[in-house]
Amino acid sequence: MARLNASELAHRLARQAEAVCRHYLSNGRKQGNYWQVGDVRNTPGRSMFVRLNGPETGKGAAGKWTDAQSGEHGDLLDVIGESLGLIDFADIAEEARRFLSLPHPESVPNSRRSRTPPAPSGSTEAARRLWRMTQPLTGSLAEAYLRIRGIADLRGTANLRFHPNCYWRPEGDGPTETWPAMIAAVTGLDGKITGAHRTWLHRDGSGKAPVYPPRKAMGDLLGNAVRFGEVQDVMAAGEGIETILSLRQALPRMPMASALSAGHLSAILFPPHLRRLYIVRDNDPAGDAARDSLVDRTIGAGIEAITLSPMLGDFNDDLVSFGLEALRAQIRVQIAPEDVSRFMVPLP
Repeated sequence: MARLNASELAHRLARQAEAVCRHYLSNGRKQGNYWQVGDVRNTPGRSMFVRLNGPETGKGAAGKWTDAQSGEHGDLLDVIGESLGLIDFADIAEEARRFLSLPHPESVPNSRRSRTPPAPSGSTEAARRLWRMTQPLTGSLAEAYLRIRGIADLRGTANLRFHPNCYWRPEGDGPTETWPAMIAAVTGLDGKITGAHRTWLHRDGSGKAPVYPPRKAMGDLLGNAVRFGEVQDVMAAGEGIETILSLRQALPRMPMASALSAGHLSAILFPPHLRRLYIVRDNDPAGDAARDSLVDRTIGAGIEAITLSPMLGDFNDDLVSFGLEALRAQIRVQIAPEDVSRFMVPLP
């Protein structure tokens, strides 16, 4: 079969809407002109409706679906992706092409077809698939959000990207929602992606989305980090992404890493040639514990440890409250004298 684009694939699937539903939403059933099921992930129930007949486009189009409980809606490509746990559109499109080349499910009863295996939820592979679906940070809502947080210089932030409709699922029961999100790639010392971090954003970029928690990480995180810059002999490491990005406004040339949490900060892996580590402390008991643990590890590894402490809760609080020049003055007296001229010089 010729390789079709997304719109053509969706139209082809819509012409076989009932067959698609029987195959991918097998826990549902036909009700008049609709296929009824619990949700797009093939949960048993009755809140989601897929239109089985209608025009190719516009109001009442075949293949369009709505979940009355969650408010989600979409087409049959979404059904394929969500029912199989696929994140990367290339995988969804390949599965759609495979389906369109096979007999209809109802003509081969009780058949078992091979499906593209879903990536386990929260796995490294799921994180990599999510990363492949992202868009550049420049010009996005994520960039607007960071600027509101005082983070204007985003050079050297290739590990940050944007997803316009990232799924958010509550910790317990509750509907799945979609929100814009800033996506960060978690990498090992070799630069390979091991995980991803999501910060869901308000739809106008003015702040975090009104969901709890507004941040989640997935994949292999222990020892790894969201990294900015190539480490030679000096680096800084802290917890949150915005904390580290704030510090980079004052020290734009210093390589840095966000470990995403106090527990992961205490376990961060050291690059092989590291001789001085700046520990970016959050001003709370967890931050103190992470600092103490990390100091012990650096001493054991023969690495010099210097703690950088904020005036408020973290360095993003300081940047927003006092401004960049005050943050620079605050940091200047905390770092080694030789690192002032080396790392505080603005990038060209």
